[in-house]
Amino acid sequence: MSINLSFKNLLSVVFLSGFCGFAVAAAGKIVGGNNDLAPEATAAEAKISVRDLPYLEKAFIDTTPADRKDTVPVGELGVDGGNRNMIVKLAEEIAESKHAPYDSLLITYKGKLLFESYYRRGRVNLPHGQASAVKAYTSLILGRAIQLGYLTMADLDKPLVSFLKDLDPTKFVEGAEKITLHKALTMRGGLRISEAQSKELHKPSSKLKGQGFVQSLLEHSKPITSDSQIYKYGNYNPGLVMQVIDAVVPGSAQEFIKNEFLDKMGIVNYHWKDHAVTGQPESGWRVSMTSRDMVKLGRLVLNKGKWQGEQLISADYLAKATSSITKPTGYDWMPKDFFYGYFFYQTDITVGDKSYSASWAWGGGGQFIITVEELDLSIVITGHDRDEEVFLATVYKRILPAFSQ
Repeated sequence: MSINLSFKNLLSVVFLSGFCGFAVAAAGKIVGGNNDLAPEATAAEAKISVRDLPYLEKAFIDTTPADRKDTVPVGELGVDGGNRNMIVKLAEEIAESKHAPYDSLLITYKGKLLFESYYRRGRVNLPHGQASAVKAYTSLILGRAIQLGYLTMADLDKPLVSFLKDLDPTKFVEGAEKITLHKALTMRGGLRISEAQSKELHKPSSKLKGQGFVQSLLEHSKPITSDSQIYKYGNYNPGLVMQVIDAVVPGSAQEFIKNEFLDKMGIVNYHWKDHAVTGQPESGWRVSMTSRDMVKLGRLVLNKGKWQGEQLISADYLAKATSSITKPTGYDWMPKDFFYGYFFYQTDITVGDKSYSASWAWGGGGQFIITVEELDLSIVITGHDRDEEVFLATVYKRILPAFSQ
């Protein structure tokens, strides 16, 4: 079902609902009201896959997001910052399918959520599937472990296996000690696993539970060398980082993620699956989170790891994680001007004669948390788009000018 933003129909709903306080755009068009009208998933819809969720009949576009008592401060686009007409025009285009199929677009500026919109499969109360954006979340969790003293910044350059006490190093391939957290976090662990062995590693087995999975990797990889430690996306690196988290924090990684990361920010409506083989939390995908909770993660990055006055993530770690440490190579889908930090992307965005550094949590299919520190701006996108180049080349370049004038 195609989506059209019908202001006439929305106006009817507004008056029938006794609604007041709506925002009015140019030409007298109603753009949105408060989140009493924001689309919500029914109990039945909450039980099905997002892929099976029916499209919204009308898009929801709101320039005055409501306070949902979820620790997300709100304001009004145009009054508290931003060019209202520019953002509304872009949102209307998304609703009219002039861009890729996105499900939500939310914009935070100077600590306040100023714009909130839902399209197609977007629902304010429904956790949206996350792909590789989860890698950035794993990076934040490691930063939380550093902040609490379970690891240090110096530990990033130590052999990763030194934190995994259940392994048998006598069976490792040559060079296993070359894999450090720093290397894994920048996708340069250097593992070389054959296709046949990779298939075996996908079969659940008691031998592969927990650190047994790492043992198998380090027994069956080709030797780890300087030549093999080049950027290779995925390649078990996120899982290696999660293994270390699980090994160093009290209790389990599952408990740590919930108690010391998500609960701290009031993120309770989510799904974080366990790896089918290791039994540990997924580290690179298979997590679902609401768009508003993604906004919280953007604020966390902009606030240098602080949440409501508490330092949740090590500021030193986060600064490095969101910097340009290495250049991703060998992938046609990777924009040429993108760099890589610790599971975060970094790029400079030019607006007029000025350039802004932006960090990205990026998941395939159209999940983004983009933060621009100099503007105190974050952009959250969810979608089911297989051509992110459309977004990278068009949409975000339409948003920054609205807040940089």
